[in-house]
Amino acid sequence: MALSHDDIQACARRLHQAEKTRTQIRQLSQDFPDITIADAYAIQKAWVDVKVAEGRVVKGHKIGLTSKAMQSALGIDEPDSGVLLDDMFFADGGIVPTERFIATRVEAELAFVMSQRLSGPDCTMFDALNATEFVVPALEILDTRIERVDSTTKATRKIFDTIADNAANAGIVLGGRPIRPLDADLRWIGALCFKNGQLEETGLAAGVLNHPATAVAWLANKIAPLGLALEPGQVVLAGSFIRPIETRKGDTIQADYGAYGSVSCYFA
Repeated sequence: MALSHDDIQACARRLHQAEKTRTQIRQLSQDFPDITIADAYAIQKAWVDVKVAEGRVVKGHKIGLTSKAMQSALGIDEPDSGVLLDDMFFADGGIVPTERFIATRVEAELAFVMSQRLSGPDCTMFDALNATEFVVPALEILDTRIERVDSTTKATRKIFDTIADNAANAGIVLGGRPIRPLDADLRWIGALCFKNGQLEETGLAAGVLNHPATAVAWLANKIAPLGLALEPGQVVLAGSFIRPIETRKGDTIQADYGAYGSVSCYFA
């Protein structure tokens, strides 16, 4: 790790302040050119610790950057992950308060609700499916507390910035019809994603590492060296299979999953 303990704590405080004031901060990769992936996850953990100290409760995890196209764009060869907290969950068809966020975008995903503890190493897709009670359509609300483009250098944010920023996670909406993990070929579950009634994006869950359960297994293996596991009752967002849809106040987003129902939210 390149950053000191004090640097990591200071970055976490800056992110926390950015979220509270809805004011983006400069890319951490600009301030710390030697930052590593391990540093970025340490900053994320320190930030989550701040939130837990304020009374938030960890309710699960999100997996991001699961598509080859996104990984290539960022020069990485594996996904990233973030933490879901209790105040990030919004009701299906409900209101998302825009005054809480800076620059929201929405993605369509499948969420896994765990029934058993899933701990690495050596977890497989089959272990992930066996440890899952339900799979349910979901929307992930993204936000960025870090500038996407640096105002001075014009550099775009890097993987370190995204990871430190809790993998850009800000909210989650669960909806549609819960399904047992072996009752459908999850790869072929698709979504039509509408913004204000207009079709914006479509995609298939196979876009997530060829099978979304592979992403869940990856996460269990990734957090195992930290002494962590996916716990019963936790929700795991397996990764988006569409490009993010930009949203602003007044927008309605709906994802139609066909036989598996639909999930929507309104930005007020």
